[in-house]
Amino acid sequence: MKIIYSLLISAIPTLLLAQDTGAPVSTNNTSLFGMIQQGGWAMIPLAGCSLAMLFLIIYSYLETRRSRFIPDALLPQTREALSNHDVQATSETLKATNTVLGRSLAPALLKLRSDRPNLNKEQAENLLVENLEAEENSVSQWVNYLNVVAAVAPMIGLLGTVSGMISAFQTIGQGGMGRPELLAGDIGEALITTATGLVIGIPAMIFYFILRNRLGHQMIQTTQTASELIDAIDED
Repeated sequence: MKIIYSLLISAIPTLLLAQDTGAPVSTNNTSLFGMIQQGGWAMIPLAGCSLAMLFLIIYSYLETRRSRFIPDALLPQTREALSNHDVQATSETLKATNTVLGRSLAPALLKLRSDRPNLNKEQAENLLVENLEAEENSVSQWVNYLNVVAAVAPMIGLLGTVSGMISAFQTIGQGGMGRPELLAGDIGEALITTATGLVIGIPAMIFYFILRNRLGHQMIQTTQTASELIDAIDED
């Protein structure tokens, strides 16, 4: 570790002088594209992680909208139809909404039987719970992938750091410590990949918790709405 610190300290003055005197580190390397080039091979998988993060955030946000869970416009007529024991038509209407509530509650309503005690609500509710769990797992898998990106991106950055330091030690072995400017590229690769991994990993982790809580809230609302609709059916 002391060797790494000494390499960094010895390279900093050279990097600063290079900007003024035209030494091996050019001013172009301070641009975004220059830093990406200097980051080396690790920037390729990190770019993939960043694209995956953006896709997952947008897709998960759209999939956790309320309109994807509950058809609010149909709730009044659905509640009225169920109170009139019009189960078959209500099931078909809910299924056509292509929402979590519709896909979960429509099959459960078909379990209701007027010739059984309590309209066979217990079996209907059990099927409803199973369907809701399946729907939640279907959406949560995309949110969980964000957690994977948050964990993998910093690890890739760390691997790029190790690669850059290995190259730096190889440069020392070939040219010694007499020309620290030769280490600028290797040290730049080591630091840039670590920073890039953290820049990707931190937002991915933040959005993972935001979207997970958002999904949990929508599932609670959907479960409560489904229970209210089933309770709207009485035995009279």
